[in-house]
Amino acid sequence: MNRFILIFLAFVAFQAMAEEEHVDCQNAVSTPDINYCASIKLNSAKKELNQYYQASLKHNEYDPELIASIKVAQKAWQAYLVSHCDSVYTQWRDGTIRGVMSISCKTRLTKQRTHELWDNFLTYMDSTPPVLPEPKL
Repeated sequence: MNRFILIFLAFVAFQAMAEEEHVDCQNAVSTPDINYCASIKLNSAKKELNQYYQASLKHNEYDPELIASIKVAQKAWQAYLVSHCDSVYTQWRDGTIRGVMSISCKTRLTKQRTHELWDNFLTYMDSTPPVLPEPKL
């Protein structure tokens, strides 16, 4: 039993060291590295989406009905993202490319949603500057 615990602890330590290993995303060639680099982009897009979502809620806090509607739309969008990108994963299920295709799908839709939030809830019809800068697609 002690031998099993030692092997397990060694494995956990090795995994921790491997996760800290630097990946050159400009020259990633292995599937795990490509997926890792795509995940970095997705996480960045998620952070930006959250920033624009929170700003949309705050900027429109004077209208509780609109806030509720934005929240409903966000929840529905999240369900769509999962469903659609799971379909993309299924389409590529027989290849190692399936992971990056699904992650890229999520990144693309996340950026599109961020832009939609900005366009609909953080800009004005006149020449007033937007609440936040236009996000890049």
